[in-house]
Amino acid sequence: MNNNLKNEIQSAAFERLVEHLRNRKDVQNLDLMNLAGFCRNCLSKWYREEAEKKGITISDPEAREHVYGMSYAEWKEKYQK
Repeated sequence: MNNNLKNEIQSAAFERLVEHLRNRKDVQNLDLMNLAGFCRNCLSKWYREEAEKKGITISDPEAREHVYGMSYAEWKEKYQK
């Protein structure tokens, strides 16, 4: 498998994970941390860090919005228990 194809597959898998987490609003970040050792905030931090490695500046709120599908404040208000 060449690197471009590998990157496309990894990107698609990442987007599926993000979409899955957006659809599972019933699963709290604390639940994810306890079971998997990472949460939506971790994922958004990794997204921001990887962008920075490519010379792209993304703020924490922008990265969280990508993962949550809305602002973090809005998600917390609507779904955090």
